[in-house]
Amino acid sequence: MAMIWLIAGVALWAFSHLMKRLTPRLRAQMDARLGEHGGKGVVSVLSVLAIYLMVVGYRAADVVVLWNPPAFLTHLNNLLMVAAVILVNLGYSRGVLRTKLRHPMLGAVKIWALAHLLVNGDLASVVLFGGILAWAVVDMILINKQTSAWVRPDAGPVRNDVIYLVASAFVFGVITYVHTWLGYSPFG
Repeated sequence: MAMIWLIAGVALWAFSHLMKRLTPRLRAQMDARLGEHGGKGVVSVLSVLAIYLMVVGYRAADVVVLWNPPAFLTHLNNLLMVAAVILVNLGYSRGVLRTKLRHPMLGAVKIWALAHLLVNGDLASVVLFGGILAWAVVDMILINKQTSAWVRPDAGPVRNDVIYLVASAFVFGVITYVHTWLGYSPFG
């Protein structure tokens, strides 16, 4: 049953985030009935429900080992996670770095998922991280196909990048602390 919840959570996450691109008429009808904020509210509720299903399903899933990742991949995972943390909110920064990537948040999700696939060789991890990775790839492809060419944002001062990178280092520290507190040491 746990695996069903996990799969349902990943599917609901993908559907709620792809709805605008795959079923634009349904999304437009929701916005027409509920208003733009109401439509976004429904997507937000579906997203929270998806996260709940993924967490409950993942934590309750039987451990089915598909492979045993070598220990050195932990270091690669951590390096990739630094990059993911830097990218996740890069679009909101006001420096030069944000002018380099069109989809920094989706890039961060792809890196996050790949990093976790490297160090988790069980079936539930493949379903969770592989499913989220697949969603992010599909979403990026659809956005690129359905929207016009990217207009690079104006670059801000480099000092804003420095502030952003320091804040990202702090966030990475918090993430490693929480992982350790939950019993999942990110350092092997």
